[in-house]
Amino acid sequence: MTQSQVGTRIEDPRSVDAAITSRFSARAFLPTPVPRATIESILEVASRAPSGTNTQPWRTYVLQGASRDALVQKVCAAHDAVYADPTLSAQYREEWDYYPQNWVSPYIDRRRENGWSLYGLLGIARGEKDRMHAQHQRNFRFFDAPVGLIFTIDRILGRGSLMDYGMFLQNIMVAARARGLHTCPQAAWNQFGRIVLPHVGAGEDEMLVCGMSLGWADEAAPVNGFHTPREPLAQVTRWLD
Repeated sequence: MTQSQVGTRIEDPRSVDAAITSRFSARAFLPTPVPRATIESILEVASRAPSGTNTQPWRTYVLQGASRDALVQKVCAAHDAVYADPTLSAQYREEWDYYPQNWVSPYIDRRRENGWSLYGLLGIARGEKDRMHAQHQRNFRFFDAPVGLIFTIDRILGRGSLMDYGMFLQNIMVAARARGLHTCPQAAWNQFGRIVLPHVGAGEDEMLVCGMSLGWADEAAPVNGFHTPREPLAQVTRWLD
């Protein structure tokens, strides 16, 4: 640790708190480009995330312009094909279990509340499968954000490195807020790793962790009014004296 890190004082803690608490999963972005220097600055700051024995397990691919658009086209086509013929889903499987095999309360309750609250805001009723499919596909369009981020990890690393990775991702999202930008972390991409990984030029040793949309949020889009609740501190914290 350098002397500057030891002695650094946070002059405005409220700004740090605001960057954290104003973060949400934006689902509609403006086409306004994000300068490369800004993206580099965000990733540089995020790289200060802690990791076990300083392994730094993160690898990032930044997609803009033609490379972004080509990936969107490929994955949306596959997503449509699976919707038309569900048996094709066997070709597209996640390499690691992001979600549990068996859902139990309270997690399933929160998941359902999240899904139906979002669909309710968008006016999508139960049983409207075509509209649900179209909304889910917004993930694979990066919600129209001009920047798509794809994150991979070396397959040889253990579960602890995924925890380290989460801190890196959170740093990206908070650093983006400090610059007026918004993000949406997306596990949805994991299903299509066999398309995503070759597209970005990932090596055979790499596994897809997730994707992320990055850009300027569309403040006029109703979907960006959807903010998920959090459990009261008293329900998730136990104090031991």
